[in-house]
Order: sequence, then structure tokens, then C-alpha cells
Amino acid sequence: MAQQRERAADDAMMTRIGQVVMLAHAGDREEARDRLLGLWAEVGEHGDPLHRCTLAHYMADTQDDPGDELAWDLRALSAADARSGHPRTPAHETSPALRSLYPSLHLNLAADYVKLGRPAAARSHLARARAAAGTLGDDGYGDGVRAALARLEQQVAALPPDGDAERDGDDDEGGGRSGGEPLGPPRRGA
Repeated sequence: MAQQRERAADDAMMTRIGQVVMLAHAGDREEARDRLLGLWAEVGEHGDPLHRCTLAHYMADTQDDPGDELAWDLRALSAADARSGHPRTPAHETSPALRSLYPSLHLNLAADYVKLGRPAAARSHLARARAAAGTLGDDGYGDGVRAALARLEQQVAALPPDGDAERDGDDDEGGGRSGGEPLGPPRRGA
């Protein structure tokens, strides 16, 4: 019975996130950003990693600053990585449905790094997205991610060689705290 209540609460949060995403897709990015940030505070840093991943993924899409977009996309990846080790995650939920998020998460990070003029980091995440693309289904979502991946690969191929290699160590996914995800939204000017 407790498991059913927990599942219903999880479904309610995903419904609430979906409602805000529809607001963002309708063009009200500022209101969507404010509501997503409220949901982020409600879920908290120790909340369900799937909720944190979903919120951060869509929060990134509402950002005006490429650095802020990158910070939220890194949070989404960090939350997805945490999902597989989360104590409330049944083994069957770490299967293809979760793994199918990774191509999109890495694709978003690659696009962020392109915007920030960091081609080596973009290439690294494109390679990760391509490696994870085998988990995508033969459906609209999978087709869309694969098409976006192909478009971004062409764009990145036209960029200069890895001129940002000295900045692109393995630290591009740290996010602000040693060993983990940042506590909240990125700070401007920090």
C-alpha cells in the first residue's frame, strides 16, 4: 500500500512537470522557468533522481545564458547517473527506459559546449551520445534524437580542431560540489 502511494506521488510530480513543460512549449519560458525552479526546490537535492533529471533537463531549455543551460544539463546527467544507484529504484527501472535518456542528455551537453565555443567537449559528448544511441527505440523519440545527433555531428565537424583541449579534462561534469551535483540553480557571474 505504501508503495502504491509513493508511485502515485511520483506520477503526480511527473504530471506537474509535464504541465509546466507545456507552458514552456507554448512560449512562456519565464513563467515555466519560475515554476520549474519551484518544483526543483520542492523535490530537493535528495529527491527522486528521475524527477531531478527531468526538471533539470527542462530547466536547461528555459535558460537564456548558455553557461546556465550547461549547468542545468550537467545536473540532469548527474541525476540520471544517481538514478541507477538510488535506493528507491527497483532493478527493472534501471533498464532500457532509463538508459534511453543518455543519448539525449549527452546530445544536449554537446550542443551547450558548441554554444560556448568548446569543440573538444562537444565532440566528447557527441561520442557518448552516439555510443548510447543503441538504447533508443524505433519510434518518434528515438528518430528525433538520432536526427538531432546527425545534425549536431555535421555542425561540430565544421568546427576548428580541438582548440579547447586544455580546458576539457574530465571535470566538465562536476557541477560545483566535489563529488556531486550542485545544490541549486547556477549563480550568475560566479
